[in-house]
Amino acid sequence: MNEILQYTVQGLAAGSFYALAALGLAIIFGVLGVVNFAHGACYMLGAIAAAVLQDLLGLDFFLALLVVPALLFVFGVAMERLLVRWLLGLDPLYNFLLTFGLSLLLVDLVKRQYGVSGLPYVRPGILEGQLVLGELRLPAYQVFVFAFSLLVCAVVWLVMTRTRIGMVVRAATERSDLARALGVNVGRWVTPVFGFGISLAGLAGVLAAPFRAITADMGSSFIIILFAVVVIGGLGSIVGAVVAGFLVGLVEAFGQAYAPAFAQIVIFVLMAVVVLVRPAGLFGREEMA
Repeated sequence: MNEILQYTVQGLAAGSFYALAALGLAIIFGVLGVVNFAHGACYMLGAIAAAVLQDLLGLDFFLALLVVPALLFVFGVAMERLLVRWLLGLDPLYNFLLTFGLSLLLVDLVKRQYGVSGLPYVRPGILEGQLVLGELRLPAYQVFVFAFSLLVCAVVWLVMTRTRIGMVVRAATERSDLARALGVNVGRWVTPVFGFGISLAGLAGVLAAPFRAITADMGSSFIIILFAVVVIGGLGSIVGAVVAGFLVGLVEAFGQAYAPAFAQIVIFVLMAVVVLVRPAGLFGREEMA
């Protein structure tokens, strides 16, 4: 029982990275219709920025959770204003290729600056060790990652469902065509929403910094699984992105524990099954015939 709980916590911690990043990817796709292939690179930049700022300025981990997403928000705004917006009226494939090329460029720049070996990151002392709950011993950092990411997702959900701004953004995310028909100026939300989506990827990167190897290539495998997450949850679905993120994290953790050779394959088998049963994803909106 204790072993299963350990794997569950590990899976929920890994799923936290997927849930946060997929949430940002879903919002960006919903409002702009852009499949942002550079999302994995932005996740990598979040981890790199946290490590570099800790090394140069001694930036505390908890401050990094605020500072790095803010920096990635600025980067996302610049990315949308300078690059993405000029291709929005064209076939979505153009922005996919643009963000794919940008991803390769960012990875190469990081490799040139910091090499291919991993950067060190010192985990905060307060999150070292284990939480003891009776006979249960749970990794403190993994519990924190899950609780923090769940809190962030809950706050985003509350903002989206309980505030006027959130409802407008949610409408633009999930039914942008209907929102435009009702007179909502979707265009004014494009830049801040894109920046916010990128900042969520950066936040996932900061959380991953003490947990994963910080390398230029860490976003390459991440983005592949992230696309599986958004397909399982449903492209453009906010709830689907979060639920599928945690689900994939659990599948990955138990796969690595009991069938490591097939751990990654199981994720894509799950994706294939979901697509066969429900092509729009678990929480995606089925198009009317």
